[in-house]
Amino acid sequence: MKFGGTSVADADKIRAAAKRAVRTQKQGHQVVMVVSAMGKTTDHLEDLASQVMRSKPAPKREWDQLMVTGEQVTISLVAMALEEMGSPAISFTAGQIAMVTDDRHTKARIKTIAAEKIHKELDSGKIAIIAGFQGVTEEGHMTTLGRGGSNVTLVAIAAALNADMCENYTDVDGVFTADPRVVPTGRKINKISYDEMLELASLGVNVLHNRAVEFAKKYNVPIHVRNAAHNRKGTMIVAATESMEKIVVSGAALKEKLARVSLTKLPDHPGVVADVFHTIAQHDIMVDDIIQTIGDDKTASLSFTVELAEFADAKIVCEKIAKKLKCHVSYDDSLSKVSVVGVGMRVHTGVAKKMFSALAKAKINIENITTSEIKISCMIDRAEGKKALRLVHDAFELGGKKKKTAKKKAKKTAKKK
Repeated sequence: MKFGGTSVADADKIRAAAKRAVRTQKQGHQVVMVVSAMGKTTDHLEDLASQVMRSKPAPKREWDQLMVTGEQVTISLVAMALEEMGSPAISFTAGQIAMVTDDRHTKARIKTIAAEKIHKELDSGKIAIIAGFQGVTEEGHMTTLGRGGSNVTLVAIAAALNADMCENYTDVDGVFTADPRVVPTGRKINKISYDEMLELASLGVNVLHNRAVEFAKKYNVPIHVRNAAHNRKGTMIVAATESMEKIVVSGAALKEKLARVSLTKLPDHPGVVADVFHTIAQHDIMVDDIIQTIGDDKTASLSFTVELAEFADAKIVCEKIAKKLKCHVSYDDSLSKVSVVGVGMRVHTGVAKKMFSALAKAKINIENITTSEIKISCMIDRAEGKKALRLVHDAFELGGKKKKTAKKKAKKTAKKK
């Protein structure tokens, strides 16, 4: 059971989360709780770091050392709440359960977990509370798993323990066909496949981190996304079934804060693109879409997108690349990406036509298009992003078929007569 920051934001919510865990244990289950930092704690720590480091970025090791403190507060408070309720509990930091990661500070990946330590406490009747978002290197340095990393902790722990169910408690009712804050007709999805959720997570749906979904798919861990405020069912994320392919499009997503880097007049010979992305990878910059074209003058043009959080680092690296390769570099930091996703695309046609037509009708220009077998994405101007999301959501009737107005019904009845 994982509880996000809003679900443990204060003492009352911590007690509510603890009660839910006790109730689940009394139903005959062994229970592990993974918790995030309380409320806006991580944002507060980031703000403190920026106040101290005014002229340059904080050292990544020290950044991680600071950020992990938020979860360590929560695990202790949750353990105290459980003990007060008469339920034995024990809290663990990542180091205490040997959740070993690589040494990529701020974006670490989990390598191993000492599951036997957790099993021992569960077998003794205790509820285990584990700090999300954090890990430790083999040398003992604290690391963090990146934003949304508590979801990664949740699924990794569930996989290591061979858990029957993985419950992700948050402040929303589940996964929606589109963000209901942007699209009022967004509808809760009862069941969605790992592949669809993986695409949606990478395309801007923030309910689950895409790395968490990757873990779940690899180890076949079912995830139930639920609202911590009530007991109603949320969204189940499971392996795809044949019946899921009957639904052509399952959801729409918007990734708002994107920037594009374009390298032009690149030498067109083998190894150049490999060198470019080798350099970018060395600086831990996550690249989104990549497009390459070849010109008549035997040079290449290469463009790729990054999230705005990565843009400053990407500019520094790409200026060096451009100088080394004697090419030109340009930037556009005003982009967003609207996408539709559905396993039904594998067996149905006409999805691209419908999406492009909806955008064209509204005079929204498409700057470039990327696809996979279950998704179509269009890069557009950021100012048009939310409007575009609503348009494609309506085009595929993801909120349900539009009801006929009384006027249209009367007209249809008159024609019949």
